[in-house]
Amino acid sequence: MPVAIITGASKGLGRALAGALAERGWDLVLDARTAPVLEEAVRGLKEYGTRVVALPGDVTDPGHRAELVAAARELGGLDLLVNNASALGAEPLVRLDALDLAGLRAALETNVVAALGLVQEALGLLRASAAGAVAAVSSDAAAEAYETWGGYGASKAALDQLAAVLAVEEPALRVWAVDPGDMRTDLYAAAAPWDDDSGRPEPATVVPGFLRLLDERPASGRYSAPSLADAPLVDASFADASPAGRSLVEEAR
Repeated sequence: MPVAIITGASKGLGRALAGALAERGWDLVLDARTAPVLEEAVRGLKEYGTRVVALPGDVTDPGHRAELVAAARELGGLDLLVNNASALGAEPLVRLDALDLAGLRAALETNVVAALGLVQEALGLLRASAAGAVAAVSSDAAAEAYETWGGYGASKAALDQLAAVLAVEEPALRVWAVDPGDMRTDLYAAAAPWDDDSGRPEPATVVPGFLRLLDERPASGRYSAPSLADAPLVDASFADASPAGRSLVEEAR
């Protein structure tokens, strides 16, 4: 069975993706900071009969990252690493002139440093896989200038660049930065609690785009999950990314 590590898997997109992969027979190593919520998510996966290892912890902890990869090794290897865990840096988000620098450092530590640390820890297993892949969950805030999203967006832009360079340095892997678009998540509610998010799509609606990446294995690049759900796929690379960070799936083709 293929094996995936998904960080931030107790809620939102991470939880929805874990369910979809378990349904397809994937064995999983799941991470989240809050143990009871992670355990509840894992209970919901038992019906699929796959092996699921739940490891509560903080991805900024190097020891925890090593545990995640060791668990994957115990399951037989690693085929997919999803860096989904994210921190906002301020809750709710604030303008740059009020952004606490400690908060910005915290966002960078979770969204960038820890993501790279986990990649470094997992590279040996990913290289050994016949279909090793890394998915970095990005944001349109990485490329668009939204008021109050500067710190978080900067961290996601840095994550995109790490993914782009990793794709160059590890051509045998697939490395995808995926912008999931607007979703109704706890993260968004914490970022902008005054917004009515009742019209935003549920995270599960984004999952088909991720699954399509796994099924069709397009070139490493930056993709928009909503576009992946219904547009023709073409090979693309990070180098082709538009300044606006739009999907590299050329919808017109």
